Amino acid sequence: MSDLTHIDNEGRANMVDVSGKQVTLRTATARSLVYLPDVVLEKLVNGDIQTKKGAVFQTAIIAGIMAAKKTSELIPLCHPLPMDNCKVHIHLNEENEVEITCTATVTAKTGIEMEALTGASMAALTIYDMCKAMSHDIVIKETRLLEKTGGKSDLRREQQD
Repeated sequence: MSDLTHIDNEGRANMVDVSGKQVTLRTATARSLVYLPDVVLEKLVNGDIQTKKGAVFQTAIIAGIMAAKKTSELIPLCHPLPMDNCKVHIHLNEENEVEITCTATVTAKTGIEMEALTGASMAALTIYDMCKAMSHDIVIKETRLLEKTGGKSDLRREQQD
């Protein structure tokens, strides 16, 4: 069980002790992909979808940032982090999928990848919620970490992986 950082030697859940780590600038970028059927994509005007609930992508951006800020309240063993920055971007990619990226930054002793993943995920869920009246064929295809820097090891993935 020693390979699992959130499990102690007796098999019990615990928060990772970061008291001995150095404070460094850490960033993470996560991506979620959302498939929208044509009936929903037809509503795309000037880079956003307007519904009775409001502008879908703009609302999803706000939801993603809010969720990233609350990650430690949503994921039990995450450390609360004083985020320095969080940005959510939404656009259609070459496959006509909605591509959501969330980049979070912190100066801290622990990484911020869970905040980036939570932000991208919540933005995707918000798009689903706001568009579900038009179609239930919306698919949140994937959420993955694309990049993290500033900790013990850095990670960079090609976005096409």
